[in-house]
Amino acid sequence: MAFELRQQMKLSQQLVMTPQLQQAIKLLQLSRLELAETIQQEIEINPVLEEATDSREQNESEQTGHGHEEMDAPQPEPERTTEIQMESDSSLREIDWENYRNEYESGVSPRGTDNDLPSSLDILTTKPDLHSHLAWQLTLSHLTEQEKEVGHFTIGNLDRDGFLEVTEAEIVEGTGCEPELARRLISVVQEMDPAGVGARDLKECLLLQLDRLDLEGSLAATIVREHLHTLENRNFAAIARATGCPIEEILSAIKVITGLDPHPGRIYAEEEPQYIIPDVYVHKIGGEYVILLNDEGLPRLKVSNYYKDILKKDSGAPTDTKNYVQDKLKSALWLIKSIHQRQRTIYRVVESLLKFQYDFFEQGIAFLKPLVLRDVAEDLGMHESTISRVTSNKYVHTPQGTFELKYFFNSAISRHDGGEAMASASIKERIRSIIAGENHQDPLSDNAIADIFAREDIKLARRTVAKYREQLGIIPSKFRKNPG
Repeated sequence: MAFELRQQMKLSQQLVMTPQLQQAIKLLQLSRLELAETIQQEIEINPVLEEATDSREQNESEQTGHGHEEMDAPQPEPERTTEIQMESDSSLREIDWENYRNEYESGVSPRGTDNDLPSSLDILTTKPDLHSHLAWQLTLSHLTEQEKEVGHFTIGNLDRDGFLEVTEAEIVEGTGCEPELARRLISVVQEMDPAGVGARDLKECLLLQLDRLDLEGSLAATIVREHLHTLENRNFAAIARATGCPIEEILSAIKVITGLDPHPGRIYAEEEPQYIIPDVYVHKIGGEYVILLNDEGLPRLKVSNYYKDILKKDSGAPTDTKNYVQDKLKSALWLIKSIHQRQRTIYRVVESLLKFQYDFFEQGIAFLKPLVLRDVAEDLGMHESTISRVTSNKYVHTPQGTFELKYFFNSAISRHDGGEAMASASIKERIRSIIAGENHQDPLSDNAIADIFAREDIKLARRTVAKYREQLGIIPSKFRKNPG
């Protein structure tokens, strides 16, 4: 078969996304933080863009159109301050500064009521973590330089829970010390605060804490040392048979064990809470719901008047300069338009969610209805992918709490009697409430919870109950049994 080159004309249609359209789609799926960073980057690379302010000077510059004249404007004279003489002011001399400081430190107001002033520990720039807390204790110990080196190496190999992640042999290899010294420094670390730190496993961690309570020879220590696996399965009868102790004593010892901390290092964890800033607020005012977009923290953009003047015919700027400014001006205007379009789209999506999930906004999670992206897309005349991008990483504050927009989309759980289906989120909330109200001495199994739903004419298999329970972070029934 011979190969040959041939020219052929073909007419076809295809969708080509311009860079501007790609940017608009990208802005839709950005979170508030990502959007603020993107806007800041555009301000840095596009000289035509400026961040608008509400000051009088900014308004005047926009009206005159001469932003470059701001540099020539006379600066206001700085205010003069006078030094306060303590000796000449009788009111200042009468203040009891020592008592003022003590009131601030103790957190008690002069009238005997609580105040909101923080203590000196609350205004530190950084909080001590586990490693720095243990290193501080190590410096107070009477140790040689080599012993401190081994101690710092041991402390540096603790995980966030306070457990030792290296063996004695690895400490010897890492520091070049003798095995006896490594063993002794592990014991030194284990004697530090918090109790249980430096352990190599959970059993040793609990035994260290019991030893700190002078309970090393107690029944609780025996259970931890010899029957920890049986305790994990909550087989209290087997522990009673193995130890020969009455079940009442076993339950009392288990109460002591459950009062210990299996993660002693977490109280010094460095993680700070991450607060959610809603993108949208939904308030009920006068019997009607009002949707407010949260623009706080987002830079307000405007086009620089200085560069707009360059594009005028009488500006005298070179052609290349005008072409460059023209391109940057188009890019700036498209970015501003895309941001406004993003905000309008978010508003419309929330407005549609309010219409579909009105009962939720009125009465709570139990009244959440099944909803899919297609429902909102058809309501707004948009594509499902657009709705998906808009609801990603966006949060709304409602009278029922703060939720991600994705939260309002739920699969449907049908009923036996053919009634109105329920949303999966409502089912999860129902499972949570059922388990919260169960008898802790005889917790409900997944089958029992499924039977409760069956009596309410809701089709829910046992494996579905187990899946939702795991998603809620609730342990199985055999681990929820209360020994008391």
